Amino acid sequence: MKRTIPLLLAAFLLSTLLSVPVQAAEAADATKPVRDSAYYPISVEEYTAGDFDELRIQKVYQLSLDDDPGLIPTEDFERNGRLYYLLDMTRKDEVGVDTKPHVQTVTRPSDTNNMEKILQTLDAEIEATTEDGYTGTLHLDHTTVKVTTDGYATKTGTVSATRTYPNLSDADLSLVPKTISDGGRSLTLADVQWGNSTQEEGDGVVTRYTATARYIGSTSSKYATGYTVTADYSGEVSKTGCNVVTYTAVFGSTDAPKDSGVQDGKPVDISGIGRPLMIGGLVLALVLGGVFVFKKIRGRR
Repeated sequence: MKRTIPLLLAAFLLSTLLSVPVQAAEAADATKPVRDSAYYPISVEEYTAGDFDELRIQKVYQLSLDDDPGLIPTEDFERNGRLYYLLDMTRKDEVGVDTKPHVQTVTRPSDTNNMEKILQTLDAEIEATTEDGYTGTLHLDHTTVKVTTDGYATKTGTVSATRTYPNLSDADLSLVPKTISDGGRSLTLADVQWGNSTQEEGDGVVTRYTATARYIGSTSSKYATGYTVTADYSGEVSKTGCNVVTYTAVFGSTDAPKDSGVQDGKPVDISGIGRPLMIGGLVLALVLGGVFVFKKIRGRR
């Protein structure tokens, strides 16, 4: 019996010690919060404040409008022998400005293809608004100005020329040419006006005739029906909006007590230790009871 009791006590202590870490680990895993990566601070600053140069820590978080600020860590934590606790939490809606390059092509009709005249009609800058809400001022890029012809048409006309044929013997159309060439074009006789005069020749008087002939012809030429001018305006456009909310958590500090229950920034949960102690005690009581009964039975024999 004397040997049995120490062995039982040793077994009880061993089972208790082995079960404590397991229970504590299970409890810690069950209570460990799951946090999204967006809830990690974008900056952490340590500084002093107040008349007594109190150590403080400021943590800045940036969340979207859909994120829950209630998931921002605000629990007490220990660092370098000091216990930090939440003092204040502030919120700021960030109004951001997004910019991007933009090119807009302007098209307009023109009645000339003279580039000098066209440049005088184009605006040096324009105000632009994109479909997704960006606005800005764009400037003309002179190197992109182009002129194209809309199409061509044919124009016809009539030309005329006159010829005078003097000193004719008679007012006879056969003495007048029926066609002439004028400026590379062939013209046809249209009508003749006659004039006459008398003059002495030898022993008598003769009559001489002058023909004034008008010739006509047709011309045709191709011309542009119109022109289209295109030019690019380029620059930066911008849009404002509130897509990010900045939260600033300020933690004050005090000297950490030795039994603060906080280690490495996390509180230790000791509630799981009671169960193994109770189980170990119950096992020991049953074993001792069994040994006592066995001893009594043996003593009666």
